[in-house]
Amino acid sequence: MEWVLDQPFTVAFIFLTGVAALRSQCTYWLGRGVRAGVLRSAWAKRMTGEGASKARDKLERWGWPLIPVSFLTVGFQTAVNLSAGLIGWRWWRYTLAAIPGWLIWGAVYAAGGLAVFVGIGALAAASPWLAVGIVLTVGVLVGLGIFLRRRKQRTARAAQCVAVPAVSKPQAV
Repeated sequence: MEWVLDQPFTVAFIFLTGVAALRSQCTYWLGRGVRAGVLRSAWAKRMTGEGASKARDKLERWGWPLIPVSFLTVGFQTAVNLSAGLIGWRWWRYTLAAIPGWLIWGAVYAAGGLAVFVGIGALAAASPWLAVGIVLTVGVLVGLGIFLRRRKQRTARAAQCVAVPAVSKPQAV
């Protein structure tokens, strides 16, 4: 990690983008390998049935934004890349969707995202309880922000559902 942190941004960006590409492709192909094994088993009917085919088609058509967005997460990106292989996404479509994610991941980590993890690691080595406290505090603040935003959205929707007053019938004179 120290070697990457000591490099100019461009070198770190290219290296980290390559790491993201290699890791995501390996994870995707691992999923494809598992899929190939499952297709030779008793589970083959479930993987190739009409419902599975419809789900795969919809994901190929509409689910592609999930792949580059997943590169902004830790852990979830592995699940997304593995799932793309497991459901049998076409390689070229998966790769085209992943390229922006590789670039995003390389840029974030080259610009300091890697330093954050190194800093958390150093802090955890010096004071594990302080590191846990900071991580929990950040988690609570993020959760609170999400909660407050959703509550505000619900309140706004409720305000739009104002009762319409009944219209009275015109009276004859």
